[in-house]
Formats: sequence, structure tokens, C-alpha cells
Amino acid sequence: MAKKKASDPLQTEKSVGEILSKTDQFIDKYLKQILISVGAIILIVVGYIAFHNLYLIPKEKEAEVALFSGQTYFGNQQWEIALNGDSIDYIGFLDIIQDFKGTSSANLAKAYAGICQYRLGDYEAALENLKSYSGKDILFAAQVTGAIGDCYVNLGEVKEGINYFNKAAAKANSKLLSPIYLNKAAVAYESLGDYKSALDIYSTIKSKYPESQEANAVDKYIERAKTLIK
Repeated sequence: MAKKKASDPLQTEKSVGEILSKTDQFIDKYLKQILISVGAIILIVVGYIAFHNLYLIPKEKEAEVALFSGQTYFGNQQWEIALNGDSIDYIGFLDIIQDFKGTSSANLAKAYAGICQYRLGDYEAALENLKSYSGKDILFAAQVTGAIGDCYVNLGEVKEGINYFNKAAAKANSKLLSPIYLNKAAVAYESLGDYKSALDIYSTIKSKYPESQEANAVDKYIERAKTLIK
């Protein structure tokens, strides 16, 4: 059996030296770019921290004060004032959205503004604001989704409205809210003459949410839908 040739220490040392030399050359060549990249990352991080602490937090507090006044008008169903302000010391949801961009209050103001616009009959504008809202509160988000459905129905896009009513019911997953949106979907189906789909939803309300307010009168709607199915 042939003996394995021993490695040459000088050759090994030379190879290691070549590798280290190439590494040094790489560092020399790209050091400037590396330092620039690291510096850019540091600037971004520092800039974000400064933006958050020096701008966003104070803005958020100011926005919360403005939003509270709007919520009061909203709760009193003073839609126009809640939306556009009272010309005294409350600027309105629309201005809160513009003046406090990036804050959670501005995001919430989009939902409130959209509902106000819906109540005032401005469905296109309402859709724009309602769709731009993004929130983590499941029940409130479900109500916003349902309001989008209402806008579409009032714009004559009933099928799209039904789609959002079903989304709202599923998102809420609530014994209180889900049957409300399912009932809206069923009524919308009836307006399209699709009594089979309406019947399916009424039956779901009866079986899944028997204690809901919508279930109280659902039997007559079920019978009506059965009669109208051709």
C-alpha cells in the first residue's frame, strides 16, 4: 500500500499566508463601503429613536386630546362637527388625520371619520377612510368592516357589500355582532332576489345564534324565503 505523502510545512505556511493576504486585500478594498454601511445603519437607528421620542410621542399626546373631543361629538351623533371641527378648539377628525400622521390617534380618526361620512351620505369618501384604517381591536375592526359593507350597499354594489358583511361576522366571532352582520347579508341577498342564499344565512342565525336579537324574528324570514324560492 502506497504511503500517504506528508504535507509540506512550507507549502502549508505559504497557502495560509496567501489566504491572509487576500483577506487583508478584501478588507482594504471594501473597508470604506463597510464603514459607510455600518454608519448608515447607526444613523437610521438613532434617527428613528429621535423621531419616536422627540416627535411621535409628543404628537401622540396632542392627538389624543384632539381625538377625545371628537369622540364626544361622535357619541352625541353630531357627525358634521365630529368630522370637520367646531370652529372653536376642536379641529375635526379629518384634520387629525392630516396633522398627526403616523400616530395611533390619526389611524383611529380614519375609522371615526369614515363612519361620520357614511352617516352624512358621502359613501365614497367614507370607503377611503374606512379602508385605510388598520387596528388590532377585533370587535372594533369588525364594525369598521361592516361599515364598509354598508357603504357598498348604498352605492349599489350589493354583492361587494355582502362580502364585507360576511367578513365582519367572521372577524367579530361574537354572539352580539356576528348575527347583526349575517342578518345584513341575508337582507342584501333578498334585495338581489337570491332567496336561497338568504335562507341559508337565516338558518345559520337560528342554529348558531339562537339567543340573539336577530334570532327572535328569524322564523318568519325563513318561511318568507322558502316561499319566494322558485
